[in-house]
Parts: sequence; C-alpha cells; structure tokens
Amino acid sequence: MIPLLFAFLLMIIGSLLFYIKRSGDYKSAVLSNKIESSLELKKTMALGLAIRFNYPRVDKDDGTYEFEKSSDIFLKQLPLEFEEFVAQIFKKKYGGDIYVTRATGDFGIDFEHTRETGLYLGQVKAYRHDLDFKPIAIIHSNMIKQNAVGGYVITTSSFTKAAREYANNLNIQLIDGVQLVDYWLESMDLLVYETNAEYN
Repeated sequence: MIPLLFAFLLMIIGSLLFYIKRSGDYKSAVLSNKIESSLELKKTMALGLAIRFNYPRVDKDDGTYEFEKSSDIFLKQLPLEFEEFVAQIFKKKYGGDIYVTRATGDFGIDFEHTRETGLYLGQVKAYRHDLDFKPIAIIHSNMIKQNAVGGYVITTSSFTKAAREYANNLNIQLIDGVQLVDYWLESMDLLVYETNAEYN
C-alpha cells in the first residue's frame, strides 16, 4: 500500500511541476524552486519511478500480462520502457543521437548515445536496491569492444561503495535516482522552454 501512495505522490508532483513550469506567475516560480531544491521530494520521485517501471503484474499463459488492479491515475509501465524514458532524458540533456537496443542480444547495453565527443553506452536499472559493480563491468567491457569514449550506469536507487570504487577512472558516470530526477526536471524545463519559444 505504501509504494502505491508514493506512486500517487509522484503523479501529483509531476503534474504540479509541469503546471508551475508553464505558468509565469511569481509565486508559482518560487514554489517550483522549492520543489526542485528538495532532496526529500527528489528521493520520493526516484522511488515513484522505480515503482512505475516495475509495477506488479500477472503474466498470462498466452504471453500477455495484466497489471495488478489499482487507481487509473497511476502510470504503470514495464522495465523495458524505462530504457526509452531514460534515453529521451539523455538526448534532451546532451543532444546527439540515441539508439535504444533490442531486449535480446544487447550484451547488457540498453542504449547507444552518439555525441560530438564520441560514442557513449548506457545501462539503466529501475531498482529499489543499490547496484553492485556488475553493471559497471558490463558497460566497461562493451566500451572496450566498441571503442566507446564513455558510459553511463543509471538507476532509480543508488550504488554500493564497491561499485563506486570499481567505476573510479573508467570514464563511466554513475547516476543515482536523485541525479536522474534532476536530469528529468531539466528535460521538462527544456520542453517548456521549447514550447514557449514556438508560441513567441
């Protein structure tokens, strides 16, 4: 029940933030700044993303699935959809071209990001527990094979101490749930800016 409440809170926060960003009202802008600076709120949003992209479901014999019953206001998506969600955030943040890989035969790479500085490989995890070094090792191995200049390991949770030590000096960005929420909020800012520019 508690995870559902967090997901509900996430939806309210997202809607509120979008409304605030679109309005030019001074009071709304002040409230928006408070939301963006609240670590507690960002942690709640990170948990909401973990639940949204791992929503409990029942797999059927015919290969289809059905999400567990809940309110229609909740966003319910599969872990594979998290890859596209994150890829679009990174495209907004860094530009360039992004290719989301197929679910099978991707050797642990969820997306390839070609920027001016070269190829970056990304792996994403919508998890509630901290990641160990294994996803970092997979990205690093693929970076060497594909001659990539860098990589990302992105999660809704965080990383163990061993994972952070392992990633040191490998040119792999470790992006936890709070940083991901920051990137997400930035991408919303860009979307609102671009939308407003179209009408001006």
